[in-house]
Amino acid sequence: MYSFLKFLCRIILYPINGMPKFENKQRIPEGNYILVAPHRTWFDPLYFALAASPKEFAFIAKKELFKNPLLAYVLRHANVLSVDRENPGPSVIKEPVKILQNSDKSLIIFPSGTRHSQALKGGATLIAKLSKAPLLPAVYQGPLTFKSLFSRKKAVINFGDPIYLDKSIKLNEEGQKAVEQQMQDAFDKLDKEINPDFKYVDPSSEK
Repeated sequence: MYSFLKFLCRIILYPINGMPKFENKQRIPEGNYILVAPHRTWFDPLYFALAASPKEFAFIAKKELFKNPLLAYVLRHANVLSVDRENPGPSVIKEPVKILQNSDKSLIIFPSGTRHSQALKGGATLIAKLSKAPLLPAVYQGPLTFKSLFSRKKAVINFGDPIYLDKSIKLNEEGQKAVEQQMQDAFDKLDKEINPDFKYVDPSSEK
């Protein structure tokens, strides 16, 4: 199902918006990793998964998306894990760690949590610490709404250097903030590599 959905994404996105540009794929590490990125549009997970192909990914999504039985079926077969953001339990961390350690799948996480938040949260760091998988920063620049995909503005994905957490790092407030700053610095650098004048504008704020 995952391979079929990836193929489906290609035959929908590429004719509409053209061939995307994937930069610095040589920075992608061997083995499993946690791809971390700012969440800028509802379809950027699709571009990240396509950019890092043939690697297969698991994703984390809010449980509300699973209310529709048909959508829930598709999400589960696309390696999407359900999370209750209001009352997250231990499985929010345990399941992704298990996937990274016991399968050939990597993980895509948006540390900000939502498309409308730029504040980084700690889940990705804790999963990286427990699984011993590196964090791989990446950014998406391009259309931000489905309508703007038809403008043919090129979608660009840029990969950064992996962030390997020191085994001795303590995930207290100080340690967490240090890793979050590493991620944010990486995002800023990657955006500038694509476009030195880039500034993200949330499309919902323009309505």
